[in-house]
Amino acid sequence: MKPSSVWVEDINQYSKDLKLPEVRQGFQELIKEANQKDMGYEEFLALLLQKEWDSRRENAKYNRIRRAEFPYKKYLEDLSIYDLPEDAQKKYKQLKTLDFIKEGRNLILAGNPGTGKTHMAIGLGIKACMEEYKVWFTTVPLLVNQIKECRSERTLRAFQNRFEKYDLVIADEMGYISFDKEGAELLFTHLSLRAGRKSTIITTNLSFERWEEIFQDPVMTAAMIDRLTFQSYLVNMNGNSYRMKQTKEWLENQPFA
Repeated sequence: MKPSSVWVEDINQYSKDLKLPEVRQGFQELIKEANQKDMGYEEFLALLLQKEWDSRRENAKYNRIRRAEFPYKKYLEDLSIYDLPEDAQKKYKQLKTLDFIKEGRNLILAGNPGTGKTHMAIGLGIKACMEEYKVWFTTVPLLVNQIKECRSERTLRAFQNRFEKYDLVIADEMGYISFDKEGAELLFTHLSLRAGRKSTIITTNLSFERWEEIFQDPVMTAAMIDRLTFQSYLVNMNGNSYRMKQTKEWLENQPFA
């Protein structure tokens, strides 16, 4: 019969070869606990595997957040709900459930700059990552440029396949830059790939009546609005600048001479 020290060496090696780092790091401590509590084999094995499972699940959350390519981390918990525009306050609780992702519906946050659109979009995106949804963040101008590059490099089909499979795509800053006809058509085509099946969050500082300024084509504009808004969640984000209020509070707390 092998002495316990040899079994320990075997467990170390097996867990290393099988890539079970939590088992490798935690089994000796759990053996001590099992001996003290006269733990059964089943409970011991279940607790040991749970350590590995918990670690992998936590790592997976942070990997999803990393792969989502958020420009910075903003959490819903950091939002001052009462400083948001009135319509956002009313709909916040519903949006926080992420039901719009489960239903494959779009969310459009439209309003003047500084009212919390991007913060809310990123916060919802991070929450979605934590709940095991696959998320990708981009700005609309960057998205159009990336699509054009993929087409010129003949990798557009691979990009489209990835783009369609995200549970949630956040397309920030619709309306900050207008597009040429080619860019507008490419954007319309790719957002249409997800319509009715997967969720997209659009943030925009322009009302729908002004979207023709972006696409410079009334037919294209009407089709885009119709496709994006069908059975979507619409939030009016017009209000006082949330960002300006935060800036003033920050300045007030600085020890300036």
